[in-house]
Amino acid sequence: MKKIFFVVPFCTALTAYSQTTNTTKDTTQSLTLDEVVISASNFTERKKNIAQIIDVIGSKKIAQTNAQNTGDLLVNTGKVFVQKSQQGGSSPVLRGFEASRVLLVIDGVRMNNAIYRAGHLQNSITVDQNMLSRVEVLYGPSSTIYGGDALGGAIHLVTKSPALSPTGKLHTTGSTFLRYSSVNNEKTMHADVSMGGKKLAWLQSYNFSDFGDMKMGSNYPDKYPNFGSRDSFVVTNNNVDEIVVNGDPKVQKFSGYKQWDITQKLLFKQNERISHLLNVQFSNPNNVPRYDRLQDIRNGRLRYAEWFYGPQKRLLTAYELNGNHLLGFDGIKLNINYQDIEESRQTRDFRRYDRFDSRVEKVKVFGATISGRKIMGNNELTIGADMQLNDVKSSAFRKSILTGEETKLDTRYPDGRNRMNYFALFAQHVFKAANGKLVINDGIRLQLVNLKSNVLDNSFFHLPDTAAKQSNFAGTGNIGMVYTASKNTTLRATLSSGFRVPNLDDLKIFESATSAKQVVVPNSNIKPEYTYNLDLAIEEKLGDKISVDLTGFYTLFRNAIVKAPYQLNGQDSIIYNGTKSQVLASQNSGKANLYGFTAGLNVEIFTGFTLSSTISYTHGRYKTDVSKTSQVYEKQPNGTYQLVNKKVSSIPLDHIPPVFGKTSFNYQHKLFNTELTVLYNGWKRLDMMNTAGEDNQQYATADGFPAWTMVNWRGNVKLTKSILFQLGVENIFDRNYRYFASGFSAGGRNFFATARVTW
Repeated sequence: MKKIFFVVPFCTALTAYSQTTNTTKDTTQSLTLDEVVISASNFTERKKNIAQIIDVIGSKKIAQTNAQNTGDLLVNTGKVFVQKSQQGGSSPVLRGFEASRVLLVIDGVRMNNAIYRAGHLQNSITVDQNMLSRVEVLYGPSSTIYGGDALGGAIHLVTKSPALSPTGKLHTTGSTFLRYSSVNNEKTMHADVSMGGKKLAWLQSYNFSDFGDMKMGSNYPDKYPNFGSRDSFVVTNNNVDEIVVNGDPKVQKFSGYKQWDITQKLLFKQNERISHLLNVQFSNPNNVPRYDRLQDIRNGRLRYAEWFYGPQKRLLTAYELNGNHLLGFDGIKLNINYQDIEESRQTRDFRRYDRFDSRVEKVKVFGATISGRKIMGNNELTIGADMQLNDVKSSAFRKSILTGEETKLDTRYPDGRNRMNYFALFAQHVFKAANGKLVINDGIRLQLVNLKSNVLDNSFFHLPDTAAKQSNFAGTGNIGMVYTASKNTTLRATLSSGFRVPNLDDLKIFESATSAKQVVVPNSNIKPEYTYNLDLAIEEKLGDKISVDLTGFYTLFRNAIVKAPYQLNGQDSIIYNGTKSQVLASQNSGKANLYGFTAGLNVEIFTGFTLSSTISYTHGRYKTDVSKTSQVYEKQPNGTYQLVNKKVSSIPLDHIPPVFGKTSFNYQHKLFNTELTVLYNGWKRLDMMNTAGEDNQQYATADGFPAWTMVNWRGNVKLTKSILFQLGVENIFDRNYRYFASGFSAGGRNFFATARVTW
């Protein structure tokens, strides 16, 4: 069966590293492989025994990084690229895959749902990074581990848990902090407290952030003065829109937002073998301006008077059972969870007072996972099953801001009943050789996904079919090896496959963000996407002070879903939002190859003083039909780039970041810590960008997205056992830059200070 990458002959049942541990063990520094514990399929496993490449960010490093949101925390690893369309957004990219092709997991629960889109996402900001005990980044296809969507990898966010009392008396711990940042007038307040007895423990956390308009750097690239400047913006007074000049073009007007995050957990230890955990999380970013769209120009002037995401509410309620030595298993885990998610898009064109458009999506997700682990000598076998049931309600209306009259509007997703359900069996096996030199990982996952959707009001587009129904089966697997050649040398090799089943977002109707007038319509005939991946890695210690690592990968991306010309009712164009637009639809016409590497260096120069550096490179291209022309950027003899139609054998794959990395110097003392870091990105030229994808060349320069280097300094001073003061300067040289594919400029020179109290 071609959908299964390979048959794993040794593996008799199914699962992999699903990582829902609630441990708060700190693994933040550059620790050895023996010291870092990774959760695997809800059960802990040492990192040295896992063939897949995994990075761990522990609680101490999270606090030291002192990031404004989860996306910024990932950026500061130097190994994860993040795209931003607005300040209230962060879309992680793993090995050239982004958005719905990267799986987000929180406390063992899938965050990805039926409306995760293929463009750029902001869902990662709905996780309070100040409540994280650890972040685990898994590189390469992880569908054997977590199910669909993990084509490029998975990011597992693990929150803190309540602590039981070691003595039986009431045990109380907690922390609180205040942070201020100058570049966006950020004010963040956080407090969490844990109270525990011998059997019962409770944790409560509150986090509030107020972000003002972000100010970009003033040190522009020489060739591109005022790149990204916000020269003008729209204001509305007495229901009249006017375009006004920005008094300070470096201030990105209408980029600020506010956010609340609340976490509550209740732990009950029934006995030495059984424990129960109730996990409740609520996140509510308020109106988040879509800054990149607020820059769009149509007919020579700013197009939008308003474009913002309404409050993006995320409620998670999960019950987890942990058992030891039950029903013949060494460990058993059960997780039953419910998510209630709401998001909306609010838009109004300039001086269109009759067209304030509101589109609201409500997603309810019920999920359950059960798994058990059995240890048999040198073998560990984890088997399990999971499911996720998605229910989506999409509504829309158009309102006149002058009269208050509301009229019907086409919905983002079908306005009828939308269901998307996942069912899977999985297994993961680990063999540990008696000599300790060889570890084998192998696993397989079998998954069935059903989708049903229907349109009630077909008066807007007159679709030829108002119902969509799909049933897709996917089989994926992994096999890997960890070989410890010597005490200083470790080799890793992994073959793995991943898949992503088309979801409701692949069937939506929307206007393309490119400068061309295009509208994307549903195509219910699309099939799952697959990746097949090879990883090779070496980790070498050069004495006691130096360690290096190098990972290379090669990925085949097949059945890729891309937007391509399409006909609706025999027409290749329709009138949409009052404009004649070319019709496109998602189709399985993509076939791509990707490869790249990540290299790292760690040096202990002397006790407490370390140098670390990492660099990552990814290359990816779609194969094309050479008998047809493709639209590509071509460099002209005068050095400029021009869009041309020509026959080529391949075109750039979108979402591929430029070369990027980080170098840092860190000194750790028992009373203070100081770190100087350099983050860097290479050029992303226009001829390496996909003209029909999500690379957003309209927000770049005439040559593409320029290379940049940013220097940061941060320090922590421990005033007392309980009081820590943090301060720092980001972007010391006030560099003006944008992350590739971003329509929002990064912050300029930023002074920040944080006061923390722990007990």
